[in-house]
Amino acid sequence: MKIYTRTGDEGETGLFGGGRVRKDHLRVEAYGAVDELNASLGWATAPLEEAGEVQMLERLRTLQEDLFAIGAHLATPDGAGGNRAAAHLPPLPVDRIDQMESWIDQADEHLPPLRTFVLPGGTEVAARLHLSRTVCRRAERRVLTLHAETPVAPEILAYLNRLSDLLFTFARLANVQAGRTDVPWVGRR
Repeated sequence: MKIYTRTGDEGETGLFGGGRVRKDHLRVEAYGAVDELNASLGWATAPLEEAGEVQMLERLRTLQEDLFAIGAHLATPDGAGGNRAAAHLPPLPVDRIDQMESWIDQADEHLPPLRTFVLPGGTEVAARLHLSRTVCRRAERRVLTLHAETPVAPEILAYLNRLSDLLFTFARLANVQAGRTDVPWVGRR
């Protein structure tokens, strides 16, 4: 299979289930932002793999799998190809929302209480997770914009909202595990 098809050379792309739209269409913006989030999580996992940090690595990879499923749903307009396209979609990771809350609670047990805003950064892993959190927020905004035009499964919005909370918590945990403290935001100096 060739990686290039030339079908998008004039600024259009195909949707799952059929149909073509401009590459700057709200739907493409939404699933493109989710794809960017997935890539940023992959970038965040690299030092975890090298350091042998198994638990966080496995959880982030699970989330990457989820994001592929979410992207597939976002790339499939309602009614596209009848029910045939929808029948081939992976299920939305609805149960993961509760699981992410559990992961946040588990991590919070090892974190000092949050009394102020913290500056993104610290260890390399924490900095990458903070960046992924901001990409997640952008993906959430893009999906919300699409949702204003055409309904999006509410579980997708809840998933992205919870994921950004988890990534913030994981960034703090990465710093704690490395013996680093978060840098508090102190405002004007």
